Amino acid sequence: ITHFLLLAFADTRELQLLHFCLFLGIYLAALLGNGLIITAVACDHRLHTPMYFFLLNLALLDLGCISTTLPKAMANSLWDTRDISFSGCASQVFLFLLLISSEYYLLTVMAYDRYVAICKPLHYGSLLGSRACVHKAAAAWGSGFLTALLHTANTFSLPLCQGNSLDQFFCEVPQILKLSCSDLDYLREVGLLVFSAFFSFVCFVFIVLSYLQIFRAVLRMPSEQGRHKAFSTCLPHLAVVSLFISTALATYLNPPSLSSPSLSLVLSFLYSVVPPAVNPLIYSMRNQDLKETFRKLLKLLQYTVFQHQ
Repeated sequence: ITHFLLLAFADTRELQLLHFCLFLGIYLAALLGNGLIITAVACDHRLHTPMYFFLLNLALLDLGCISTTLPKAMANSLWDTRDISFSGCASQVFLFLLLISSEYYLLTVMAYDRYVAICKPLHYGSLLGSRACVHKAAAAWGSGFLTALLHTANTFSLPLCQGNSLDQFFCEVPQILKLSCSDLDYLREVGLLVFSAFFSFVCFVFIVLSYLQIFRAVLRMPSEQGRHKAFSTCLPHLAVVSLFISTALATYLNPPSLSSPSLSLVLSFLYSVVPPAVNPLIYSMRNQDLKETFRKLLKLLQYTVFQHQ
């Protein structure tokens, strides 16, 4: 196999162009939102804290994740094609797994950051110093890299003899496994997927337990202002985690009897494209520090444009 055929979003030319415009709007919104967060955290020294350091990493992962899948889908819609080369497909699988896995592990680290900040504030500086934050972020990226490397190498070493059509708008491991003609190699990759699912479940349990402790601590706070501040930093993260996990679970736990190419397409779009585009909005909606920094950046941009004129 030298190339694969991806699933098209539409058959008619008008709908293809409509999908291209819709995807372009979502992609530009994701670039703008995540780009603003990265710029704000990098430029404002007040945001040089563990929480915003992890948020910067999350924005980088979101940018990479949506840039791995959506531009190719946009190009296919624009040029009325379904092709993706074998090497392009392998690269897409590797990058997507690297970024999506790293994001999940980073969200787990961010849950720990909120737990320490609210439940053990006196130990926050020692448990989450600058070196510890770098190590935790590096561990998230490294774990994602290892996950992606194992799955990509194993998947593309399979002998494929069931055609080259994928029922998905981007290259995804479960869809490539359907083309395998070796039961033994197929079971080996399924075993890896089960191990990854177990590891993901452990992370999920850790996030749930962290938030149970956080909510218990917040409800005991005597000050209403303190409770409001705690919730304003926790709820955006909880919303992002919920969106990420619910869309991914809907994709991978969808029963085969109820599955159809169109439903699979919609579900995968929800978990691979929507979270990176929506996360910046969720985080900046209740965050006064980010809003203030955005206002400063806007004023600086207006002043720069005025000076050039």
